[in-house]
Amino acid sequence: MSTATSAITPEIVDEHGLQPDEYARILRAIGREPNLLELGIFSVMWSEHCSYKSSRIHLAKLPTKAPWVIQGPGENAGVIDIGDGDAAIFKMESHNHPSFIEPYQGAATGVGGIMRDVFTMGARPVALMNSLSFGEIGHPRTKQLLRGVVAGIGGYGNCTGVPTVGGEVRFHRSYNGNILVNAMCVGLAKTDRIFYSAAAGIGNPVVYVGSKTGRDGIHGATMASAEFDEDSESKRPTVQVGDPFMEKLLIEACLELMATDAIVAIQDMGAAGLTSSSVEMASKGGVGIKLVMDNVPTREEGMTPYEMMLSESQERMLMVLKPGAEAQAEAIFRKWALDFAVIGEVTDTGRLQLEWKGDLVCDLPLDPIGEDAPKYDRPWVPTPARAPLADTPQSVDVMADLATLLGSPDLASRRWVWEQYDHMVGADTVQRPGGDAALVRVHGTKKALAISTDVTPRYCFADPVEGGKQAIAETWRNLTAVGATPLAVTDCMNFAAPTRPEIMGQFVGCIEGMAQACRLLDYPVVSGNVSLYNETEGQGILPTPGIGGVGLIADWEKAVTAAFQSEGDEIWLVGAHRGHLGQSIWLREVHGREDGPPPPVDLAAEKATGDWVRAQILHGTLNAVHDVADGGLLVALAEMALAGNAGATVAADSALSPAAWAFGEDQGRYVVTVPAGAELKGCPAPLLRLGKVGGSALMVDGIGSRELSELRIPREALLPELMAR
Repeated sequence: MSTATSAITPEIVDEHGLQPDEYARILRAIGREPNLLELGIFSVMWSEHCSYKSSRIHLAKLPTKAPWVIQGPGENAGVIDIGDGDAAIFKMESHNHPSFIEPYQGAATGVGGIMRDVFTMGARPVALMNSLSFGEIGHPRTKQLLRGVVAGIGGYGNCTGVPTVGGEVRFHRSYNGNILVNAMCVGLAKTDRIFYSAAAGIGNPVVYVGSKTGRDGIHGATMASAEFDEDSESKRPTVQVGDPFMEKLLIEACLELMATDAIVAIQDMGAAGLTSSSVEMASKGGVGIKLVMDNVPTREEGMTPYEMMLSESQERMLMVLKPGAEAQAEAIFRKWALDFAVIGEVTDTGRLQLEWKGDLVCDLPLDPIGEDAPKYDRPWVPTPARAPLADTPQSVDVMADLATLLGSPDLASRRWVWEQYDHMVGADTVQRPGGDAALVRVHGTKKALAISTDVTPRYCFADPVEGGKQAIAETWRNLTAVGATPLAVTDCMNFAAPTRPEIMGQFVGCIEGMAQACRLLDYPVVSGNVSLYNETEGQGILPTPGIGGVGLIADWEKAVTAAFQSEGDEIWLVGAHRGHLGQSIWLREVHGREDGPPPPVDLAAEKATGDWVRAQILHGTLNAVHDVADGGLLVALAEMALAGNAGATVAADSALSPAAWAFGEDQGRYVVTVPAGAELKGCPAPLLRLGKVGGSALMVDGIGSRELSELRIPREALLPELMAR
């Protein structure tokens, strides 16, 4: 076998992100020294991004099964049965490092990649969501990064004709040197037309479709598995460049071919490009694969097999076809002006073999590359418990504090963001961005999917177990708040370096909390992604296990929103009201403190309360519903008033301090409205009548009032003023 390379030195091994003991493991696995191409293949496949080597043993603790789960983790995306022969296919994934280096292309290609994960399985993408974390609002790079990321998300989604229907944006100093861009896609398919990635059929042709391969994105997976330093700008060439118009063509061509019986297996070329797609397809099928590199469509002269295999050029797919289906498939892809090439075949060798210019330039056993990649049980220490707040400050002026919170970075209106997204294309978006959950109709039916993305990183940092529970419960609550039954989640686990025991402890704790919540809420994890080493020069991000939840409502016309509806409606608080101020936004924004434990999550109460609220929505009892989250009860009331452009008069609970009543962030609570005189029966949680809808101000008896127009100004001003500077 030709190696076409000089000897592999320790410096070359280090440049490929491999540790000395990992290189020794490679030598044992293949019984010889690899050539540079083979080393590159091991490098990307053993990266954290592709192998999950630090997280696999803990991810296995998450519940992944339910009667409605068709496909759990391990495929391109998760699949759930939503009845009537319909399936929802969805996944959430990170594109953090590329987006920090090149925000527009990093975010755009993150959207493109997650869409391919979904339509690879036979689904037409119908909705995009995102979860974005930026540094401090006044940091020198925040404005540029925010502008670029939002433009990249909007540009890619808008051009492909898939609506971006919601998401979340947060700001915190821990993200100053490492932003998070997590993209989620949801698609619809028929349960009997779902496609998988396991290669099969010895001798079956392996075909390459989509865009040509270039030199962009080489070693992108390896770069995404390392922390940043002062040289991060030099990594710009590892960021891929996307073409949404090409992606749209690829979607249509793939779905057209999927309507035939030509496809045996299909895999998106995502992280690690042609390497990961070929290795994963062959490994899952228990077969071998041989590729002729001379046949790979390239857009640059003189590309080597190393560059072809490690490129992460976008809008590409790998397929195994049935024998004789090549001409039919080629005709479809040529019609859509896409490249099509037969580049190899399925073999019975159990090996990855690459031929170039008549020479065998790579000959590796597949198991060590994929299934037998390193799996580490890294040392970890639990996060110390936070002491309760011993000196809780008071509010000098509750209504002034409310205005401060509504204009703060984490609670100000996101209108500037979502107005750059086409959230109505396709004409099936029935609840727009800005509410508890987006609602997208299953075309031609009464059914709708509810979608929400949530996590509260400050809770996860203070207590990873409670934070993990809360992240799951928050999405469950947001889906419930529109009337949907929560069915399953996808996760995006963003953490700093797992080589630090305290960081690994955060990961383990969040997984434990998430697993507890998923089990009790009957809300399994069906897909996900892990992004580690999110830190710069030793400064890590807050632990941020982003959760994307999907639920179903049988009749979307029964759904409710958070907006106050009618003058005279009675306002009720559902759920225990204790006034927990530890780790609250009020404590941070008004008093500059990030202290105390986060609010505990009572999962049994969460489920009982949510099930009751959902039943009341579907019965038509409730006019408006909003979960109580960041900022507490008074912020929730203000959001409902501003959404409905209707004021309210409410009474505070005299048993609590004004600040605790207004801004405590107790979990498992909802604010609901009912017509005057309506009865609420059978609630398993405490019910407290707060007041009535009406007027042009939000009035709290004994505390004060603010006109809605006064509250709207700070809420709407923050992001437009930032971007105008």
